[in-house]
Amino acid sequence: MLEEGKIFIGASRNPDDSINKPEYLDLKFGNRHGLVTGATGTGKTVTLQVLAEGFSRAGVPVFAADIKGDLSGIAAKGEAKDFLTKRAELIGFSDYEFDQFPVIFWDLFGQKGHRVRTTVAEMGPLLLARLMDASEPQEGVINIAFKIADQAGLPLLDLKDFTSLLNYMGENASELSNQYGLISKASVGSIQRALLVLEQQGAEHFFGEPALKITDIMRTSNNGYGQISVLAADKLMMNPRLYATFLLWLLSELFEELPEVGDPDKPKLVFFFDEAHLLFNDAPKVLVERVEQVVRLIRSKGVGVYFVTQNPLDVPETVLAQLGNRAQHALRAYSPREQKAVKTAADTFRPNPAFDCATVITNLGTGEALVSTLEAKGAPSIVERTLIRPPSGRVGPLTDDERQQVMDRSPVLGVYDEDVDRESAFEMLAARAKKAAEADAAKRAQEEAQQQPGSTNSGWTIPGFGGDADSQQGRGQSRGRASGYQRETVMEAAMKSVARTVATQVGRALVRGILGSLKR
Repeated sequence: MLEEGKIFIGASRNPDDSINKPEYLDLKFGNRHGLVTGATGTGKTVTLQVLAEGFSRAGVPVFAADIKGDLSGIAAKGEAKDFLTKRAELIGFSDYEFDQFPVIFWDLFGQKGHRVRTTVAEMGPLLLARLMDASEPQEGVINIAFKIADQAGLPLLDLKDFTSLLNYMGENASELSNQYGLISKASVGSIQRALLVLEQQGAEHFFGEPALKITDIMRTSNNGYGQISVLAADKLMMNPRLYATFLLWLLSELFEELPEVGDPDKPKLVFFFDEAHLLFNDAPKVLVERVEQVVRLIRSKGVGVYFVTQNPLDVPETVLAQLGNRAQHALRAYSPREQKAVKTAADTFRPNPAFDCATVITNLGTGEALVSTLEAKGAPSIVERTLIRPPSGRVGPLTDDERQQVMDRSPVLGVYDEDVDRESAFEMLAARAKKAAEADAAKRAQEEAQQQPGSTNSGWTIPGFGGDADSQQGRGQSRGRASGYQRETVMEAAMKSVARTVATQVGRALVRGILGSLKR
């Protein structure tokens, strides 16, 4: 039942429960995106594993989040179990064999996989504002901060860099507002508090260097299988906004870095976005619009995006319309919203005259799904009630020892496991402030020396026009000028330093893409 150029998903059933025909996903339409939905416990994770195995076997790299730890078993060879062999026999899967797949484990916290990071600068203002749940005024200040950093050559690598820049902006809010627009100290303070919350939630593990290289999730193994990158997300899910923002950043990086390839014979990478509702929950309209744009355009980069979620209503209609390959597991219809979800799911399929989709969706068993994939000329196939094939890898999690063994022979072993803290905005701003303070101290010392009796250049009196009153008045005016100059010195020195840096940036201005990430 295995065919070249196709992924075997399972076998469809007739109304009398007899097997109808095998169901496939054509690899040349694998970059047309997809959707896997269904209530908890209906078999979504197994369907995800079957698809990931199929793409890997075809030499396509895969990235997937592992919410519960169950997907980690894909790195181990499957074991004969009654329910697996029974399903294979039931669908006539005579080619069924157990296999193991090349896996790279990733973890933002470095506990269950290799560390995965990006820099604040690479994430960009839009996604950082989303991560912080920033208000519109706060988002404006964040955009100004990135503008200053981009123009002045201040590398924003981690959260302390961004905090230092915010401190600088707060101290010089009035002067900077004249150039960049209103910078409210209250907004700056709110952003600083939000950064503190992010640190407490563990977001500081995400920002830093070495940053993840996209090429490291687009590898193939020695036997020609595509590497499956599995992100350990059980702990990450404690902060759903960080989880969603991270995956969205990764998607934007793929979009910005990969070249146009049109419609290849098979995808360059397949990206599974589990718990996809977290991406769209309370997301501002502008973000949803840009996600829709990325999903629509990234197909031409050879990347297939597959959203996995419980309810098709979790995905906006504008995005849903881009998803051509679909597997709908069972839904419950107890509440009005659930009934609406069943109707929405049924209406998105090309009807099958043999059964009513809405009725079948509520009666599907575990491991069953309504399946429709793209076929000739990219048209959706007639929906079929399908028994999903059993996976070839292990169904269930790896042990801690098995996971460590996989990590020990990983192709990226030692590349991302240690932090690198090079000079960045934190050190550069501190150095500039120190230099400005030293210059200010030297200036004060020079002025004080000029005030000493006998100084030939004191300038306090003019011969012939001296006098205590005149001297005191002159001294007061001089001190007033000195005091005013002193207040300007630190800021002026810093701004001049920034200006000099800006001058060196001519011809190499930074450009940001649709979701604010840096274009290279």
